[in-house]
Amino acid sequence: MTISMYAASVPVFKRNLAALATILGKAHAHCASANHTESAYLQARLFPDMFALAKQVQVAADFAKSGAARLAGVEPERFEDTEQSFAELKARVEKTIAYIETFTSVQIDGSEARAVKYMMGKFPIDMKGQDYLLGFILPNFFFHYTTAYNLLRHNGLAIGKGDFMGLA
Repeated sequence: MTISMYAASVPVFKRNLAALATILGKAHAHCASANHTESAYLQARLFPDMFALAKQVQVAADFAKSGAARLAGVEPERFEDTEQSFAELKARVEKTIAYIETFTSVQIDGSEARAVKYMMGKFPIDMKGQDYLLGFILPNFFFHYTTAYNLLRHNGLAIGKGDFMGLA
């Protein structure tokens, strides 16, 4: 039995983005109750050459929206990277969920062999849809989502695997 490209993309992104939005809400509440400044968290990094937390969230959302759009054969919407608070990052994640909900299984199913070609900065992306989703979009999405989770957990937010999985 095969799995549809839609089922392997949009519902996966939606579930995990919803969990990320919940985690960001918890981070906002944590900062407010502990009298911590959000900017310290938003600029936290695991290593100096890695993106800060805010950028990790933005990039995770971008991989979800761009992946769904390109699998559907359309140019993805562009979101500006202007978020400077947990509330703004949560709103971006929710905006991303709303955007990917506009794509249907009719648009994405059958995209396994669809050519996906574009420039990512100075790097050309030239893949077939299935390789693009399974070998590029999903790993990148989960890398940035996991890194955002780890940054928050490392910096004292009381979250666990259930939060990451969207079960808490």
